[in-house]
Amino acid sequence: MQVEAELSGITPPKDTLLTIGVFDGVHLGHKYLLSKLIERAKSQGMLTGVVTFRQHPQDFFTRQRKLPFLTDLDERIRLLKNAGIDFVVALTFDADLARLSAREFLGLLQKHLRMKGLVVGPDCALGKDREGNIEALRRLGQEMGFSFTSVSPKLIGGDVASSTAIRRALAAGDVSRVIKLAGRPFALHGRVIAGTGRGAGLGFPTANIDVNQEQAIPADGVYATMAYLDDKAYPSVTNVGTNPTFGKGKRTVEAFIIDFKQDIYGRDLRVDFIERLRGEKKFAGVEALKEQIVRDVAQGRELLAAAAKTGRRG
Repeated sequence: MQVEAELSGITPPKDTLLTIGVFDGVHLGHKYLLSKLIERAKSQGMLTGVVTFRQHPQDFFTRQRKLPFLTDLDERIRLLKNAGIDFVVALTFDADLARLSAREFLGLLQKHLRMKGLVVGPDCALGKDREGNIEALRRLGQEMGFSFTSVSPKLIGGDVASSTAIRRALAAGDVSRVIKLAGRPFALHGRVIAGTGRGAGLGFPTANIDVNQEQAIPADGVYATMAYLDDKAYPSVTNVGTNPTFGKGKRTVEAFIIDFKQDIYGRDLRVDFIERLRGEKKFAGVEALKEQIVRDVAQGRELLAAAAKTGRRG
């Protein structure tokens, strides 16, 4: 089975305390759980590990409509390790894995990853037909000889910090809310590709970002953003939408990097969304649009300068 091949790729030098989940977004709810995992592991002299999945298990069962991801696998692994996790194992969720019972799956973790304990969130469910709920996992821990801990959810402003809540905030364009739930700005990245050239014609050349089509994207509108090129930060204003003033086209993500003149076609650009300035709208003509862009850039510049002073840029 592929799951065994992937698990055998890591050989921990000592016993481990594990958690299991997609960890999409690695938000503050995830970080709270990870902090509990790390705390318990240190007290018991064990390594910490995260077992995650290359794709969301929901995508396997409902293939017609994939759940948009918040962070790709490489970014998830980076964020998990930055949170202090010793190792991350990414499993392919396929038919063989879906058929495993909770007992069989946990047995593989004991065999390959030296699992001596499991720490999970309150909605965790493992195994075929999600049979391994919290009570079942607690019982399996007693029977199979590993410790089991269920961590309460992290509440922020009365809401549970979750990937679902972040997707909901993005769909509403509420990127300020995303920062509160995730502990950092939502980011998009991709290669800069050629666009229509309309921005340059208006005096505001934009970088058209080739974003993964399966990536979650904020609601259409104009946002104050920070653009990162080779890890150097630049204030920017980013439009997400279909440019309706010129007739509805395909949805694009275009960043105007303030006071920036370099040619960056073909290079990778990351954009952090700090605050929404306005929704996308159709203007009466090009001049009206240009006047609005001038206001957007001025507002974005001012907002980002203020955000830098308060540390809100992430």
